[in-house]
Amino acid sequence: APLEFLEAQGSTRPELAEWYAALADLYQRKLWHQLTLKLDQFLALAVVQAGDALIQLYTHFISDFESKINLLKFAHFAVVVSRQYSDKDAGISYLEGVISKLHDTKESRVEEPILYVKMQIASFLLEKGNQKECKKLVDEGKTTLDSMDDVDPSVHSTYYWLCSQYHKVCQDYSEFYKNALLYLAYTTVESLSEPFKQNLAFDLSLAALLGDNIYNFGELLAHPIIHSLVGTPVEWIYHILQAFNSGNLASYQELCKVHAAALSAQPALVQKERELLEKINILCLMEIIFSRASQDRTIPLSTIAEQTRLSVEDVEYLLMKSLSVSLKPLSRRCSSYRRHY
Repeated sequence: APLEFLEAQGSTRPELAEWYAALADLYQRKLWHQLTLKLDQFLALAVVQAGDALIQLYTHFISDFESKINLLKFAHFAVVVSRQYSDKDAGISYLEGVISKLHDTKESRVEEPILYVKMQIASFLLEKGNQKECKKLVDEGKTTLDSMDDVDPSVHSTYYWLCSQYHKVCQDYSEFYKNALLYLAYTTVESLSEPFKQNLAFDLSLAALLGDNIYNFGELLAHPIIHSLVGTPVEWIYHILQAFNSGNLASYQELCKVHAAALSAQPALVQKERELLEKINILCLMEIIFSRASQDRTIPLSTIAEQTRLSVEDVEYLLMKSLSVSLKPLSRRCSSYRRHY
């Protein structure tokens, strides 16, 4: 039956006939590893991912030998197939069946592929708006992940991606930022499409600006994904990040004038305009302090007021505010100010 299916598909879709013939040859020779690699390449073809072609491929071909291939690879294939279901509940039902099959194998490392599949179920739940059940699977996934050793990067990657998307929906910028960077730590940037990289780079940039207690932009600016913004209509946010990273208040204010229309189109930036100004003022204060020699860091409030364009009273508030954020070197300086004051 699997061979008949492949032959029929090859006749129906002559542009893929060589692929189907190669799959049939490896299947007949029981070369499961080579067949797995070939399938991996085949499932990545955009032309294959139309309609229910992959669902049919799984039902009539992959299901015949799924227990003979690497279980994590089987989980990868199953997740790709699940995305072909237009109905999310149908996709979830299919993946629950895959989990049952994985349990039935009794393999010692079965939790790894099961976790991978569960994160796709969590993704479907999130798309359905069921944040509660999604969060439940995320929490269970964290416990499972922490209990395993030598975990495949793809499992870490899918877990942290799902975490980032959950926190994005919840508008928790700091948690999104942290988990999205962890996702990138386990993901090859070259494997991502340009539109995907640009969208993620923009979301990360927004989160860095808007997230509470995010005052270090160096890690994001050093990551190759940020350069996908250059040459795009949203390149302005890359330059704003650079202004924040250097504590350059004048540059930030100039960018706000030049790109006023683009900034106004981002409701979160408009809503948090005051917090953004406060954040860059703190970063400007850091730059003022640490640009001086270590023996010359007793700075008059009037000097800080001039460079931050604040009143002396607002500078005092700025110094107090810096004590409440996670900036230990700056907090030590502010503590010194507080004692003298």
